[in-house]
Amino acid sequence: MNISIVGTGYVGLTTGLALAELGNRVILVDVIREKLESIEGGKAPFYEPGVEELIKKHIGSGMISTSMDLKQAVLSTDMTFIAVGTPPLSDGSMDNRSVASASEEIGRALLEKEPFHIVITKSTVIPGTTVGLVRTSIEKFSGKKAGNGFGLAMCPEFLREGSAMQDSMNPDRVVIGAHDDRSYSALEEIFRPLDSRIIRTSPTTAEMIKYSSNSLLATKISFANEVARVCEKVGVDVYEVMEGVGADSRISPLFLRAGAGFGGSCFPKDVSALIHLARQLGVPTPLLDGVMENNDIQPKHLVEVARNLVGSLHGLKVSVLGLSFKPDTDDIRETRSLPVIRELLENGARVCATDPQAMKNFRDIMPEITYFNDPQDAVNWGDVLILMTEWPQFRELDWHAHGGLKAVIDGRRSISREDLGDIEYWSIGMPLPERK
Repeated sequence: MNISIVGTGYVGLTTGLALAELGNRVILVDVIREKLESIEGGKAPFYEPGVEELIKKHIGSGMISTSMDLKQAVLSTDMTFIAVGTPPLSDGSMDNRSVASASEEIGRALLEKEPFHIVITKSTVIPGTTVGLVRTSIEKFSGKKAGNGFGLAMCPEFLREGSAMQDSMNPDRVVIGAHDDRSYSALEEIFRPLDSRIIRTSPTTAEMIKYSSNSLLATKISFANEVARVCEKVGVDVYEVMEGVGADSRISPLFLRAGAGFGGSCFPKDVSALIHLARQLGVPTPLLDGVMENNDIQPKHLVEVARNLVGSLHGLKVSVLGLSFKPDTDDIRETRSLPVIRELLENGARVCATDPQAMKNFRDIMPEITYFNDPQDAVNWGDVLILMTEWPQFRELDWHAHGGLKAVIDGRRSISREDLGDIEYWSIGMPLPERK
């Protein structure tokens, strides 16, 4: 199958690579020339394990090409995936301008195309967007009708940053929200080699599945963090508690690891967008409101515990290990490290930070703190250390080489307490230390 993909961000590029792996010829379309030149040169425009190797493989074989000409890409392919960004607006709603622009351009291209062409929304969009905005725009500018002149579907992604290619090739399920039988049959044929469960539904239901899935996973994280704060007060370990809870087959242990909170490009944005949609519909969302409130509590809670361990933070040097929202990515969107560092600065602390991949991105938004390329230098520099991202490199540090490190606060339960010697240690969900 010949496929074009609009957008070479995280979703668009990984989707294109996965489709090429399945034997399809893919044209990646973007308006940013530098991103396309990077891909053509065998380089990924962001960090994600396995992506660069697949770019080199499929650019070299000719299975993937790039273009800034969306019209020509549509005319020369059988289907087009819309995988542009839908960032959050200040009120929590979804910014759909890129989806609208892509839909209009596709419609104008289809005006000149006779063969049946399928358009698939891959971007995360509010329920009703595909059969509303996307369909209306394409019909308006192409003069064709969905289901007759062109196909229409919504195929949400369920990728985890840091393991996107593995998830792409081994999905739990493939959701095909098809408007018409012809679109469903074509997409089923493409995804059948994955040997995963295929769920057929409507485009709007598919959109709702995406938001509901991410909102439930975020809810499990916030639940574990709220229980962790109770465990700290009653003197038990939340990890032992959640091991017992997760052993229930009705619950499962996944996403019950208490920590510094959730971040990234999906969970905060998607929960906020669902809350905004519900408010527009007059539906109260006390549970989802609490999920977001809980996530905002955790960073301040970490800093409060640091104060309990060492007293006033004013003038103290605090080293923050980890700036990306999770390991194996350079993505700092909604990272919990940002509110932690801001809270530290408000308490008068001097802050340094380190991260294997995300320092450049983080320095662009917070140039005023100190950065170390070598995490060992950050350990040696600080009076207090807060671990925010569980990069495996941080487990290999020499804690005995430090200058004057007094305490370690482990926001991800990643450091071995036994390795620290006489350095005070605390992690999320452990009994609270005595106040100093």
